[in-house]
Amino acid sequence: MNKAILFNFNVDKTNNQIQVERSFNAPVGLVWSAWTEAEILDQWWAPKPWTAQTKSMDFREGGHWLYAMVSPEGEKHWAKVDYIKIAQQQYFSALDGFCDENGSLNTSLPRNKWENNFQDKGDETIVNVLLSFDSLEDLEKVIEMGFKEGFTAGLENLDQYIESQFRLRKQNKTNNMARVSSYLNFPGNTEEAFNFYKNVFKSEFINGIQRFEEVPADPSQPPMAESVKKMVLHVELPILGGHVLMGTDAPKEFGMTVNKGNNMHINLEPESREEAKRLFDELSEGGKVEMPIQDMFWGAYYGSCQDKYGINWMINFQSK
Repeated sequence: MNKAILFNFNVDKTNNQIQVERSFNAPVGLVWSAWTEAEILDQWWAPKPWTAQTKSMDFREGGHWLYAMVSPEGEKHWAKVDYIKIAQQQYFSALDGFCDENGSLNTSLPRNKWENNFQDKGDETIVNVLLSFDSLEDLEKVIEMGFKEGFTAGLENLDQYIESQFRLRKQNKTNNMARVSSYLNFPGNTEEAFNFYKNVFKSEFINGIQRFEEVPADPSQPPMAESVKKMVLHVELPILGGHVLMGTDAPKEFGMTVNKGNNMHINLEPESREEAKRLFDELSEGGKVEMPIQDMFWGAYYGSCQDKYGINWMINFQSK
């Protein structure tokens, strides 16, 4: 994750185009997902302190993405992306324009065509973006509106997302084989408990202990309390028969409360995102959703629930 970031931004007024070349320190699958899945786009597309909020998305040829750029005061600017051509993890093209909340285009503002090419470089991906405008006037209007500054800031948000996703993903799971584990929550003494289990089972932690202070700082959030930084974010310990015991601290500073009975979950790691969604939806039906299934900073598509019989479940999919 220490490779230098490649970034070229060129304005071609002769052909009414903007050309952007940008590298990301992650495999093409993760970068492709970040550009094509609404729940991830919402985390990085808007320059801070603005946020992106998806109203609807159907990523397919002929589909669309309808979203708003939202200011800290709640002001919304709507946009719609109409997808034209898609080649999975290689290329997609789309028409992008301003609109109202129902997706009706605002013809007084520029509309442009995006062509995004993804180059697989192993642990690095290069994205080449070509934006084409109907006229030089439209191109210059977008530049005046601050496109370069806003897009650059959004890409930096994506760097932060990728760093947190890919670093823990590489450490904790190197393949997509399904597995089941037990996940334990403690009120601040996870390290003490797991050192006890380590001695009992005469085993070693997988990739050591990750702590909350290792989470990349989010400028939009308050600083992390010093009392939390050294707490355990995640730890894994093999016990018997290939079974893995996992654990974390649940800081009261985050509004978490751990009681005997709610501090243990059956953790399922299916082989696909689709299977993760199916398991979560069916296990949570008639029960209680604790955390809706979604992409999380540690590199997983994750959700937790209590089923209708009172059993606690965690669903955790991490792509290879």
